[in-house]
Amino acid sequence: MTDNRWVDAATLLDSYHPQGETETADVERMRALMRTTTDPWLRSTPLHITASALIVHPGSSRILLRWHRRQQAWLQVGGHGDPGESDPLAIALREAREETGLADLAPWPDGQLRHAVIVGVPAGAGEPRHEHADLRFVLATWAPGAARAEQPDAPVRWLSPPEAHQATSEPNLHETLARAEQLLAHQPPGQPGAGR
Repeated sequence: MTDNRWVDAATLLDSYHPQGETETADVERMRALMRTTTDPWLRSTPLHITASALIVHPGSSRILLRWHRRQQAWLQVGGHGDPGESDPLAIALREAREETGLADLAPWPDGQLRHAVIVGVPAGAGEPRHEHADLRFVLATWAPGAARAEQPDAPVRWLSPPEAHQATSEPNLHETLARAEQLLAHQPPGQPGAGR
């Protein structure tokens, strides 16, 4: 029996074209993980797959970041797959809805994988230090005022792209932000949410 999560993530990476040496090396490690393990999403392994997203409001070109207490940083939303989940984009959407309260989130401008990166996660909450092989997407909302923090210690903030860059010190997130900025700068006229 084939694990659908493995197939979906592997297929996603097979059609993905990394940019630059660092991302190419990260994607190769992700592909190796998928070839050598029966469940690359398993949280107990030192390197496992996660899915995340930058949330944008196309009408104002703002980006939503969430405070992550464990990392002590403003980051994108996202996280681990739940048992039985099989689609990285669906996982990113579920996590994003849970963490922001935004019910109208949709892949934007499409459901393509936008960045693949391996990031270190410090030890905490009973887990040793480990790495996330993070598959990143861009999602959009047309109701930015509906954003709400999932927990009091995990606030969310709408920021302009320069403010978002300033708010984070994570080089990998700077790259994801730059890719989202390019999409915002080249959005087609008349796209839903324009001018709101």
